[in-house]
Amino acid sequence: MPSPRGSVETGGRSGKVNGGSGTQRDAFFDNVKYVAIVLVAVAHAWEPLKEDSRVLSALYLFVYAFHMPAFIIVSGFFSRSFDTRPDRLKRLVTGVVVPYIVFETVYTLFRRYVGHSPDQEISLLDPWFLTWFLCALFIWRLTTPLWKLVRWPLPIALGIAMLASLSPDIGNDLDLQRVLQFLPFFVLGLGLGPEHFTLVRRRSVRIASVPVVAAALFVGWWAVPRMNTAWFYHRSSAQELGAPWWAGPVMTLALFGCSLVLTACFFAWVPGRRTWFTALGAGTLYGYLLHGFLTKSADYRGWVDHTWLHGPLGWLLVSTLTAVAVTLLCTQPVRRVFRCVMEPEMKWAFKQDPGEQARARQQAGQRPEHGKTGAVAVGS
Repeated sequence: MPSPRGSVETGGRSGKVNGGSGTQRDAFFDNVKYVAIVLVAVAHAWEPLKEDSRVLSALYLFVYAFHMPAFIIVSGFFSRSFDTRPDRLKRLVTGVVVPYIVFETVYTLFRRYVGHSPDQEISLLDPWFLTWFLCALFIWRLTTPLWKLVRWPLPIALGIAMLASLSPDIGNDLDLQRVLQFLPFFVLGLGLGPEHFTLVRRRSVRIASVPVVAAALFVGWWAVPRMNTAWFYHRSSAQELGAPWWAGPVMTLALFGCSLVLTACFFAWVPGRRTWFTALGAGTLYGYLLHGFLTKSADYRGWVDHTWLHGPLGWLLVSTLTAVAVTLLCTQPVRRVFRCVMEPEMKWAFKQDPGEQARARQQAGQRPEHGKTGAVAVGS
């Protein structure tokens, strides 16, 4: 999940954990986010190629079974301390709402003029393509205090997801069907601690994951001609997929279990040490939102229609180019250019919070002047 900014203790600074003298980035989570965003982009690139190959379709199903659940679990983990404190709400607006509005508008215009769909309307209530995740993250984070209050959050979230899967009348507003069906992964992340991630990174789990992954790839190959892949998108009810109503709850539970197992296998193999790509984990929101323009351009321009791309060498080339492209989109120069719309400060839009100013002064090692009651200087 490309997580927007914010710290663990403030409700979501992706990749940061408490340290003895403040906060420090955890290399493991930055590595998870980078590898996951590469898988997201590569899977999108495979989409126009997979229809010609059962093998590529199986790989596509395999990746789709865990890449977004992994993102969402990590997003939940880094939302554990989210509450309605003003500074956290501000970060929710600047790091989630503003990018959603900007990219929902830009993607719609892109589809209208580059994709030759002049009737495409701009609607902030109907997320298109990648922006659904920001909409979902906004809703999930706002409900975080509620999930921390109830006694059995995960069973309740699973119940909601199951009910959503058999409710075709939910509609497309805010992509609620997908928001509700993916909800259990976010709630699960809220309930996890660092020790749980340490548990799945043990050598025994890494070894056990090998036959599990092999079995999952075989099941994916077997399921390609027998299963509707739309189940993995979690955006439709059972009735909309032409299945009986009871298939919705059954598939919700089955896919949740499969995704959870494969996500654990994924976490087991992600390195916990600093690597050459660790720093890129801080820019996954950029890679996530920007790579869609490349993917859609390839679709609109017919770049992947060449016959020679629909074979093993073509898949390898497309996958490599996509991985390189999304890696570049996560780099610091790109982040500097687009920070104004993805992580804007927007100080002009918010009232000054005395409590936040006091915390900023304290973190900077400053002490408020004695004799002042209820007033602090505005920080720079």
